[in-house]
Amino acid sequence: MIRVNVAITNVSAERFLDIKKPFPQVNINTNLNLVGVEKVEDSLEVPFVLTISYNPSVAQMSLKGKAYVAGEKVELDKIYKEYEEKKPPPPIILQSISNVVFLESVVISRTLNVPPPIPLPQIGQAQPPAKKPSEMDYSA
Repeated sequence: MIRVNVAITNVSAERFLDIKKPFPQVNINTNLNLVGVEKVEDSLEVPFVLTISYNPSVAQMSLKGKAYVAGEKVELDKIYKEYEEKKPPPPIILQSISNVVFLESVVISRTLNVPPPIPLPQIGQAQPPAKKPSEMDYSA
């Protein structure tokens, strides 16, 4: 069983727009890069960088860190071998990293008073049920 611990080692965030100005409609681009996979004794280290940019340029964020992957030697060797073959990392590693960094980026966005970098759930309006035809229409 693989265990993943994620540690953020560097946080950089800045708001460029004056707090008194109205906030324009923005597009938010997120980019999570896994820099590599390194063998360290009986575990793996996966350095990563998350960059978040707003367009128009009203703010930016960058979070750097490492994921520490522990587990059975066979599993770790398989992950490292797949990394060397340029295959994508196991979903549990990517999911663990993204959960931590996106949660942290939401907290930072609140501190900067900018929109969060993840889409908020949209609640749709209730649709009226479709009307059934009053009489059956068969054609031969």
